[in-house]
Amino acid sequence: MVDQKVPSAHASNVVEDGESVTAKDFWALLGQRAIGSTIVTVDGAEGPAGFLGLSASHVTSTPPTMVVSIDGKTSASAEIRRQQRFAINYLPATSQNLANVFSGKAGISGSSRFSDGDWTSLKTGCPIYRDALGAADCQVEKIFDWHGVAIVLGRVVATMIKEDGLPLIHFRGRTIAFNSRDSDLRLGTA
Repeated sequence: MVDQKVPSAHASNVVEDGESVTAKDFWALLGQRAIGSTIVTVDGAEGPAGFLGLSASHVTSTPPTMVVSIDGKTSASAEIRRQQRFAINYLPATSQNLANVFSGKAGISGSSRFSDGDWTSLKTGCPIYRDALGAADCQVEKIFDWHGVAIVLGRVVATMIKEDGLPLIHFRGRTIAFNSRDSDLRLGTA
């Protein structure tokens, strides 16, 4: 039998009234999911632009479609709207410094974020990080505006996939870089 209500004794923070869920509560909840670190990029009119995109995900495989959520204040948002394209780069465990640069933690902005690492492009011309575990090059199909955020759907027009390497993961507000010992212990086959 499934309990209808989760007892608060089993959780450190229970919010029962949806109207009282704060942004802090919401981000704490999202921090409970382990998610691969991605950098979303665009080849802007005045040089490349990009950001750490923890909302990047797939929508469907037929047609291959990705989604990213972009804060309207992010400079890359205007460029993605203007250029109608973007790329999603899945970061390897060795890219923690690059993740910090694109998150804004390093105080670097604009095209200066691309001075580290080796970059190339695929079909759309958007920057692709050569060391990425994988990359999806996308053409914008639809943009929805929701409370200052652009929800962008993109058709995947080209991909890059590496067969080796381990991911850089975000969990509870931290980045976790797996090493080979971790992969032996924690990454199994389904």
